[in-house]
Amino acid sequence: MTTIDFSIKALSPATWPDFAALVEKHNGVWAGCWCMEFHPDGKERSAARREKKERRVQAGTAHAALVYAGATCVGWCQFGSPEELPRIKHLRVYSEAVSTPPDWRITCFFVDKEYRGQGVSSAALAGALKQIAHLGGGTVESYPEDVEGRKVSASFLHNSRLAMFERQGFERVRPLGKSHWVVVKFVQSSPPGTPTRYASA
Repeated sequence: MTTIDFSIKALSPATWPDFAALVEKHNGVWAGCWCMEFHPDGKERSAARREKKERRVQAGTAHAALVYAGATCVGWCQFGSPEELPRIKHLRVYSEAVSTPPDWRITCFFVDKEYRGQGVSSAALAGALKQIAHLGGGTVESYPEDVEGRKVSASFLHNSRLAMFERQGFERVRPLGKSHWVVVKFVQSSPPGTPTRYASA
Protein backbone atom coordinates (compact mmCIF):
# COMPACT_ATOMS: atom_id res chain seq x y z
CA MET A 1 0.00 0.00 0.00
CA THR A 2 1.29 3.45 -0.90
CA THR A 3 2.07 5.76 2.02
CA ILE A 4 0.56 9.24 1.72
CA ASP A 5 2.20 12.15 3.51
CA PHE A 6 -0.64 14.30 4.85
CA SER A 7 -0.28 17.80 6.23
CA ILE A 8 -2.76 19.76 8.34
CA LYS A 9 -3.86 23.37 8.10
CA ALA A 10 -6.52 25.32 9.97
CA LEU A 11 -9.66 26.44 8.19
CA SER A 12 -9.14 30.18 7.74
CA PRO A 13 -9.70 32.91 5.15
CA ALA A 14 -6.41 31.81 3.55
CA THR A 15 -7.48 28.16 3.24
CA TRP A 16 -11.14 28.83 2.43
CA PRO A 17 -10.64 28.35 -1.35
CA ASP A 18 -9.19 24.86 -0.72
CA PHE A 19 -12.08 23.91 1.59
CA ALA A 20 -14.64 25.32 -0.86
CA ALA A 21 -13.10 23.41 -3.77
CA LEU A 22 -13.51 20.11 -1.89
CA VAL A 23 -17.11 20.89 -0.97
CA GLU A 24 -17.95 21.91 -4.53
CA LYS A 25 -16.31 18.76 -5.89
CA HIS A 26 -18.87 16.77 -3.89
CA ASN A 27 -21.89 18.89 -4.82
CA GLY A 28 -22.05 20.76 -1.53
CA VAL A 29 -21.45 17.66 0.65
CA TRP A 30 -24.47 15.80 2.04
CA ALA A 31 -27.08 17.57 -0.12
CA GLY A 32 -25.62 21.05 0.16
CA CYS A 33 -24.63 20.99 3.84
CA TRP A 34 -21.49 23.10 3.39
CA CYS A 35 -20.58 21.94 6.92
CA MET A 36 -23.24 24.28 8.35
CA GLU A 37 -25.56 21.71 9.95
CA PHE A 38 -24.20 21.99 13.50
CA HIS A 39 -23.97 25.80 13.61
CA PRO A 40 -26.82 27.78 15.26
CA ASP A 41 -28.22 28.75 11.85
CA GLY A 42 -27.69 25.31 10.33
CA LYS A 43 -31.36 24.34 10.25
CA GLU A 44 -32.06 26.64 7.31
CA ARG A 45 -31.39 24.85 4.04
CA SER A 46 -30.85 27.16 1.11
CA ALA A 47 -28.33 28.18 -1.51
CA ALA A 48 -27.08 30.76 0.98
CA ARG A 49 -25.26 28.11 3.02
CA ARG A 50 -22.01 28.62 1.14
CA GLU A 51 -22.07 32.35 1.84
CA LYS A 52 -22.97 31.80 5.50
CA LYS A 53 -20.10 29.36 5.97
CA GLU A 54 -17.65 31.75 4.34
CA ARG A 55 -18.83 34.59 6.58
CA ARG A 56 -18.23 32.39 9.61
CA VAL A 57 -14.73 31.54 8.43
CA GLN A 58 -13.97 35.23 7.85
CA ALA A 59 -15.26 36.04 11.34
CA GLY A 60 -13.36 33.19 13.01
CA THR A 61 -16.54 31.41 14.16
CA ALA A 62 -15.95 28.22 12.16
CA HIS A 63 -13.10 25.83 12.98
CA ALA A 64 -11.77 22.77 11.21
CA ALA A 65 -8.53 20.87 10.71
CA LEU A 66 -8.05 20.51 6.95
CA VAL A 67 -6.08 17.53 5.66
CA TYR A 68 -3.90 18.05 2.59
CA ALA A 69 -2.31 15.60 0.20
CA GLY A 70 0.26 17.83 -1.42
CA ALA A 71 -1.48 21.10 -2.25
CA THR A 72 -4.98 19.59 -2.34
CA CYS A 73 -7.44 19.58 0.56
CA VAL A 74 -8.79 16.02 0.84
CA GLY A 75 -10.75 16.09 4.09
CA TRP A 76 -11.51 17.79 7.36
CA CYS A 77 -12.54 17.47 10.98
CA GLN A 78 -14.88 20.19 12.24
CA PHE A 79 -14.62 21.36 15.85
CA GLY A 80 -15.73 24.34 17.92
CA SER A 81 -17.21 25.48 21.20
CA PRO A 82 -20.74 24.38 22.22
CA GLU A 83 -21.90 27.92 21.41
CA GLU A 84 -20.42 27.62 17.92
CA LEU A 85 -21.79 24.09 17.38
CA PRO A 86 -25.00 23.65 19.42
CA ARG A 87 -26.99 21.51 16.96
CA ILE A 88 -25.52 18.06 17.63
CA LYS A 89 -27.24 14.82 16.67
CA HIS A 90 -29.32 13.09 19.38
CA LEU A 91 -29.59 16.44 21.20
CA ARG A 92 -32.70 15.49 23.17
CA VAL A 93 -31.13 12.32 24.58
CA TYR A 94 -27.82 14.11 25.14
CA SER A 95 -29.51 16.92 27.10
CA GLU A 96 -31.21 14.52 29.50
CA ALA A 97 -27.95 13.75 31.30
CA VAL A 98 -25.48 16.50 30.46
CA SER A 99 -24.27 18.73 33.29
CA THR A 100 -21.09 20.68 32.57
CA PRO A 101 -20.66 21.44 28.86
CA PRO A 102 -17.29 20.67 27.26
CA ASP A 103 -14.88 23.36 26.13
CA TRP A 104 -14.89 21.93 22.61
CA ARG A 105 -16.96 19.65 20.42
CA ILE A 106 -15.91 17.59 17.43
CA THR A 107 -18.99 17.23 15.26
CA CYS A 108 -18.13 15.93 11.82
CA PHE A 109 -15.61 14.61 9.33
CA PHE A 110 -15.56 14.57 5.57
CA VAL A 111 -13.14 12.78 3.24
CA ASP A 112 -12.74 13.14 -0.51
CA LYS A 113 -14.23 10.05 -2.15
CA GLU A 114 -10.85 9.38 -3.82
CA TYR A 115 -9.03 9.22 -0.46
CA ARG A 116 -11.39 7.21 1.73
CA GLY A 117 -9.87 4.33 3.64
CA GLN A 118 -6.41 5.93 3.65
CA GLY A 119 -6.27 7.44 7.14
CA VAL A 120 -7.58 10.92 6.36
CA SER A 121 -10.08 10.98 9.25
CA SER A 122 -7.45 9.85 11.74
CA ALA A 123 -5.07 12.57 10.54
CA ALA A 124 -7.88 15.12 10.72
CA LEU A 125 -8.72 14.17 14.31
CA ALA A 126 -5.09 14.42 15.38
CA GLY A 127 -4.85 17.78 13.63
CA ALA A 128 -7.99 19.06 15.33
CA LEU A 129 -6.66 18.08 18.75
CA LYS A 130 -3.41 19.91 18.06
CA GLN A 131 -5.29 23.03 16.96
CA ILE A 132 -7.43 22.85 20.11
CA ALA A 133 -4.22 22.69 22.18
CA HIS A 134 -2.98 25.82 20.42
CA LEU A 135 -6.31 27.53 21.18
CA GLY A 136 -5.98 26.91 24.90
CA GLY A 137 -6.90 23.24 25.29
CA GLY A 138 -9.60 21.92 27.58
CA THR A 139 -12.22 19.18 27.58
CA VAL A 140 -13.03 17.84 24.11
CA GLU A 141 -16.20 15.88 23.46
CA SER A 142 -17.48 13.97 20.44
CA TYR A 143 -20.21 11.51 19.46
CA PRO A 144 -18.82 8.74 17.22
CA GLU A 145 -20.57 5.57 16.14
CA ASP A 146 -19.69 2.08 17.33
CA VAL A 147 -19.57 0.00 14.15
CA GLU A 148 -18.04 -3.15 15.63
CA GLY A 149 -19.77 -6.19 14.17
CA ARG A 150 -21.74 -4.06 11.69
CA LYS A 151 -21.08 -2.86 8.17
CA VAL A 152 -21.82 0.85 7.86
CA SER A 153 -21.29 2.96 4.74
CA ALA A 154 -18.62 5.62 5.21
CA SER A 155 -21.03 8.15 3.72
CA PHE A 156 -23.19 7.85 6.86
CA LEU A 157 -20.35 8.13 9.38
CA HIS A 158 -20.35 11.91 9.67
CA ASN A 159 -18.88 11.66 13.19
CA SER A 160 -16.59 8.73 12.28
CA ARG A 161 -15.93 5.56 14.25
CA LEU A 162 -15.68 5.02 18.00
CA ALA A 163 -12.52 2.91 17.64
CA MET A 164 -10.66 5.78 15.96
CA PHE A 165 -11.40 8.10 18.86
CA GLU A 166 -10.34 5.51 21.41
CA ARG A 167 -7.04 5.03 19.57
CA GLN A 168 -6.39 8.73 20.08
CA GLY A 169 -7.08 8.67 23.81
CA PHE A 170 -10.80 9.40 24.11
CA GLU A 171 -12.80 7.60 26.78
CA ARG A 172 -16.44 6.50 26.63
CA VAL A 173 -18.72 8.47 28.95
CA ARG A 174 -22.20 7.18 28.09
CA PRO A 175 -24.19 5.77 25.19
CA LEU A 176 -26.05 8.18 22.95
CA GLY A 177 -28.88 6.68 20.98
CA LYS A 178 -28.62 3.17 19.59
CA SER A 179 -25.02 3.03 18.38
CA HIS A 180 -23.32 6.33 19.27
CA TRP A 181 -21.27 7.24 22.32
CA VAL A 182 -20.33 10.43 24.11
CA VAL A 183 -16.53 10.33 24.33
CA VAL A 184 -14.22 12.77 26.10
CA LYS A 185 -10.56 13.69 26.18
CA PHE A 186 -8.72 16.45 28.03
CA VAL A 187 -6.22 18.33 25.88
CA GLN A 188 -3.39 20.31 27.46
CA SER A 189 -2.72 23.80 26.19
CA SER A 190 0.42 24.18 24.09
CA PRO A 191 1.89 27.03 22.04
CA PRO A 192 1.64 26.94 18.26
CA GLY A 193 4.56 25.23 16.55
CA THR A 194 5.53 24.12 13.10
CA PRO A 195 2.96 22.45 10.80
CA THR A 196 2.43 18.77 11.57
CA ARG A 197 2.62 16.06 8.94
CA TYR A 198 0.93 12.65 9.11
CA ALA A 199 1.84 9.58 7.09
CA SER A 200 -0.99 7.17 6.37
CA ALA A 201 -0.39 3.46 6.74
